[in-house]
Amino acid sequence: MASPSAAPLATAPIAPDEFDDEALAAAQEEQDEGADTGSRSSLTSISESVIKGVVGEGRRTYAVYGKEEYGFPMDDKELDRIDLCHVKYSALLDKKLFLSPIGEDPQRILDLGCGTGIWCIDVAEEYPSAQVVGVDIAPTQPEWVPPNCQFELDDIEQDWTWKENSADFIFARDLIASIRDFPRLIDQCYKHLKPGGWMEFHCVTGVLQCDDDTVPATSHLQAMSDNLKTSTDKFGTPVDDPMRWRGWFEERGLENVTEEIYKMPTGPWAKDKRLKLIGAWEQHNLLENLEGMTMRLFQKGLGWSEEEILVFSAMLRKDIKDLKIHAYWPFYVVYGQKPGGKETETTAE
Repeated sequence: MASPSAAPLATAPIAPDEFDDEALAAAQEEQDEGADTGSRSSLTSISESVIKGVVGEGRRTYAVYGKEEYGFPMDDKELDRIDLCHVKYSALLDKKLFLSPIGEDPQRILDLGCGTGIWCIDVAEEYPSAQVVGVDIAPTQPEWVPPNCQFELDDIEQDWTWKENSADFIFARDLIASIRDFPRLIDQCYKHLKPGGWMEFHCVTGVLQCDDDTVPATSHLQAMSDNLKTSTDKFGTPVDDPMRWRGWFEERGLENVTEEIYKMPTGPWAKDKRLKLIGAWEQHNLLENLEGMTMRLFQKGLGWSEEEILVFSAMLRKDIKDLKIHAYWPFYVVYGQKPGGKETETTAE
């Protein structure tokens, strides 16, 4: 059974699709055939830049800039994953890039941990009035971008050098396995927001959930969730930190703090067509990127060998493709407004 310690979700249970034995077998066979076509993603990275880093766990390339280690790699395979996640999250939020009511003509927008820069580019095109700045510890962004979009190499956990009270909107997504002090990061965001400005964080918690008890307590999928919690705690980047964001936002003095929790299926088991597609994308994400998500965390946090991780991943893939398991990840969205603006919004548009 999935972890009972996670915060309750605001949305109704996801209705699973109904498969008879023959249809279920056919669906499983289709997934197996798809897996045999190779491990390379069908998507291509938007960046042609050379990734600067060091070869580490699992012979993957990791970023080396900044004061602390980042738990995930930053090579071409990881960049493909980030771009796919951008599409997946947009679908999960009903084609929205964010939920904060920032108005029609923001002047300065910051994206913390921008990855490939794909969110920055989309926002820059949607808001030509704004100078959109993406910052990351790895130079993995493209050179050809909208004129109002730029990227900077920096560690957002260090002291910021930008002008305080200057940003209309500060955004961060999927800072999983990277931030060791969220309250300090939130404090820096608050200082750099204009009065009346908004900040918004998005992230998957990695704390597996299920509405119908179809996740066996002894399953490898449940073990992955449990191991992620233990390893990220020891790594210094707790995977369940998003569950505490709302409280930290409110403690810092932000107003109109809102928390939205979305359910992201781990596979295409949902009856709803949109959630089925999102689940298919997430299943692909998991099947193609398990080692990248776990290799450094499990070695450094759990003391596992590379061979142990590969064996565990092989068993885990069977659970991920099992449509009888109706699991999902909670996806947290938390946003709030700095007080003092001329007009303080109370509800999202």
